[in-house]
Amino acid sequence: MRMLLALTLLASLCACASKLPEPDPRMAWIDVAPDPSDTLMANRLDDKRWGDGRYYQVMPGKHELELRYQFEAGGGGGGFGMNAEPTIITCYMELHYDQFEAGKRYRVEARNAANQPMAWLYDDQRNVLARHEIFPRCGPF
Repeated sequence: MRMLLALTLLASLCACASKLPEPDPRMAWIDVAPDPSDTLMANRLDDKRWGDGRYYQVMPGKHELELRYQFEAGGGGGGFGMNAEPTIITCYMELHYDQFEAGKRYRVEARNAANQPMAWLYDDQRNVLARHEIFPRCGPF
């Protein structure tokens, strides 16, 4: 019985992890890289829902990337009492960049410092190209 349960669990995990498509050399590729303890996903591209949260692939030029970022806040003595459970906070952050280039790779990262989410867009040399510009929309949703 345990073997059947383990195989079922393994099969369900493998089904969720589909292979990333090959980058199109006529487009720019943007990896979405969360901090190990958080969740960061591509959400919208130019105000349209994006289908895969692990990356963006865009035509050269100007684009607006919306990210969905989740992290734990509170707990460990915060909130209403010493045993308060942490709360999952979800934030939507936007990055704007005007000069995406065909065939280049970019990377988006986000971190939470004192419950203040921050996001950056980097080029392949780790130069910061953009930061989220608008105060993120955050809440326990």
